[in-house]
Amino acid sequence: MSVQTERTDAARASDVQKTGAPPPRDVVSRGRRAGGKSAPYLLLLPALLATAVLLGWPLVKNGILSFQNLNPRQLILHLTEWNGIDNYKEVLGGSDFWKVVGRSIVFTGANVVLIMVLGTLIGLLLARLGRRMRLWLLLGLVLAWAMPVIAATTVYQWLFAQRFGVINWVLDKLGWHSMADHNWLATQFSTFSVVTLLIVWQSIPFVAINLYAASTTIPKELYEAASLDGAGGWKSFTSVTFPFLRPFLWATTFLEVIWVFKSFAQLFALNQGGPNRLTETLPVYAFVEGVGNQHFGMGAAISFLTILILLALTAYYLRTVIKQEEDEL
Repeated sequence: MSVQTERTDAARASDVQKTGAPPPRDVVSRGRRAGGKSAPYLLLLPALLATAVLLGWPLVKNGILSFQNLNPRQLILHLTEWNGIDNYKEVLGGSDFWKVVGRSIVFTGANVVLIMVLGTLIGLLLARLGRRMRLWLLLGLVLAWAMPVIAATTVYQWLFAQRFGVINWVLDKLGWHSMADHNWLATQFSTFSVVTLLIVWQSIPFVAINLYAASTTIPKELYEAASLDGAGGWKSFTSVTFPFLRPFLWATTFLEVIWVFKSFAQLFALNQGGPNRLTETLPVYAFVEGVGNQHFGMGAAISFLTILILLALTAYYLRTVIKQEEDEL
C-alpha cells in the first residue's frame, strides 16, 4: 500500500511539473504533516545544543574530577591521580556530610514554606487591589526581584551590621539599648534568620506575580455560581480558587525548592558559612571543601551528590505531574 502511494505521489508530482497545475490537497496536507512532526525537534535543537555545551560538558568534567585525587601538588606537577570512589566513601562515611544534608533540608523547608505562604497571600491581594495600587505593588515586587543577589546581600550586610547597622540603630532608638551593638551573625540561628529574610524577600515576587497571573485566568462565572450557592470568601477560595491554582502552586513550590536548595551566594557572601561552619549548606560545603581547603576532588564529589539529590527531586516532581495528568484523563 505504501509503495503504491509513493508511486501515485511521484506520478502526481511529475504531472504538476509537466502541466504547471497545483498539487492535490492530499499531497500538500501529507507534506505539512511530515514537516509538522519534525518542526518541534528543530526548534528545540538550539536550546539542547546550548544546554549540552554550557551544562552537560561541565557536569561531565565535574564527574570525572570526583574520581581523582586533585590537590595543589597535582595541579603544580600536572598529575592525574585516580582514586576511584575514595572521595565518595570519605564523604558518605563522614558525619559532617549528613549534618550538612539535614541542615540543608531544614533550611530549604523553612524558606519554601514562608515563601509560598507569603507569596500566595500577596498574589491573591494583587487580584483584589485597584489598578493604581496594583501597579505600585507590582513595581515594588519587580524591583526586589530584579536586584542582583550579591547587591541584595550587600544591602543586608549593611542593614544588620554590628556597629553601624540600620536595624541596630532603629532598635536602639526605640528603647532596646541592648541591641545597639548586637552581632546578628554571631550564632547559627541568627545568621540563618538573616539569610532566610533575604531569600524570602527575593523569592516572594516570583511566587506572587505567578499566582496573580494564574488567578486572572479563573472564569468569573465560577465565583458567581459559588456566590449564588451561598459561598463566602473562604468557601469560594477552597472550592474555586485553590483547585484552579493547585497546579500552579505545585509547580512554583517545586521551582522554589530547587532555587533555595542550591542557594550559595547569600550564605557565603553574608558570613562564609560561619560561625564555625554551622550555616553551611551543601553548595557552600562543596565550595569550602573544594576551593577553600583545596581538596578539589572532594568538592567535586560533594557537588555531584548535590546534583543527584536535585535530580531525585526533579524525578519525583515529574512522576507526580504525570500521575495527576493520568488521573485527570
